[in-house]
Amino acid sequence: MGESIAEATITKWLKNEGDRVEKDEPLVEIATDKVDSEIPSSEEGILSKILFQEGDVVPVGEVVAYLDGEGNAAESNISATPVKEAIAVTETAKVEAIINSKPEAVTNSGDRFYSPLVMNIARTEGIGMAELETVAGTGKEGRVTKGDILKYVEGRSAAAPSAEPVVSKPSEQKTDAPKIHKPAIPLNAGDEVVEMGRVRKLIADHMVMSKTVSPHVTSFVEADVTELFLWREKIKHDFKAREGQNITFTPIFIEAVTKAIKDFPMINVSVDGDKIIKRKNINVGMAVAQSNGNLIVPVVKNADNMNLIGLTRTVNDLAVRARDNKLSPDEIQGGTYTLTNVGGFGNVMGTPVINQPQVAIMAVGAIRKKPAVLETKHGDVIAIRYMMYLSHSYDHRVVDGALGGMFVRRVADYLEQWDTERIL
Repeated sequence: MGESIAEATITKWLKNEGDRVEKDEPLVEIATDKVDSEIPSSEEGILSKILFQEGDVVPVGEVVAYLDGEGNAAESNISATPVKEAIAVTETAKVEAIINSKPEAVTNSGDRFYSPLVMNIARTEGIGMAELETVAGTGKEGRVTKGDILKYVEGRSAAAPSAEPVVSKPSEQKTDAPKIHKPAIPLNAGDEVVEMGRVRKLIADHMVMSKTVSPHVTSFVEADVTELFLWREKIKHDFKAREGQNITFTPIFIEAVTKAIKDFPMINVSVDGDKIIKRKNINVGMAVAQSNGNLIVPVVKNADNMNLIGLTRTVNDLAVRARDNKLSPDEIQGGTYTLTNVGGFGNVMGTPVINQPQVAIMAVGAIRKKPAVLETKHGDVIAIRYMMYLSHSYDHRVVDGALGGMFVRRVADYLEQWDTERIL
């Protein structure tokens, strides 16, 4: 599933217990975030025991079913045996169908490394990944050391609930946040009620969470991209003939964003309580609308390490597979900044919602020919130019108006100052 995936939901078993399964035959469908995947069987045999049912959430690395490689499901006497014991006592369970063969060695965000020793101590003490992420690290780049995890375990044991309830002083008591009451929705004649799909529910929850967590502010800049537009028109046919694919504006926008992030690295951060996590890698997500109306955000990993040709190939590949619902779960994880192209729908600007746990997102609008005032050595003139709006939404907890505004202005500068003699 990829290093940044911690768990998956089993959505459908494609075989029943007792069925024969061929090697590489689809065995189970799983869902992680917004991606659904079919997991093929690594070997052939009889599906002797299913350990998790549809709807169960399973940690990465856990055994989900047993295949009897000898073809004798009836003799696989493990129906009442706990998972850990079953691995040891059953001789006929030759193949373990697992979600991922890699050990759980990193966080679910992929940005905080845990050593095998730390992970072993955490597993032994029953510390889950969510709890492990709360452990303060004193190692390099905030990594959790052996001493950190042992100190946490010691404090965790000491903090076990006592028989005496602890009552806080009146001055220390916190009032509950005001409850939000949803309005009653009347149904009128002819109305149709449509149940949300799983992905749409995830999107809805994520959007509400983002607006609740982050105070959004949006800055706008209008950019003159005439030179960029004409340059692309000049080279696009030769590029297609040579590379076998189109060069769109999206990789160009991503290149400008990555350059601006290098100039203003505090845009490439996340917030954890009262701590700011500065991201080392620049992983740019790009919002893609699917044919079913859902939105998915594949991530261009280490975008700053690619040239424009590499960005173009990566963007085209991710976009095609995103629309065909063929992305792997890891390919929509680990983003540190997001770009969304509202211009693709003819919109001139938008106010995008931050893709948590990031702190900023940019929407690029449609490129349109407009009259604009140009300054020349002979005076101001009005000319027809290719213009577009950039909309930059950011988390006002850590990104002030000055930083948010300068960042979007810098992106516009990179687009406006395009080298018309650039060769790919």
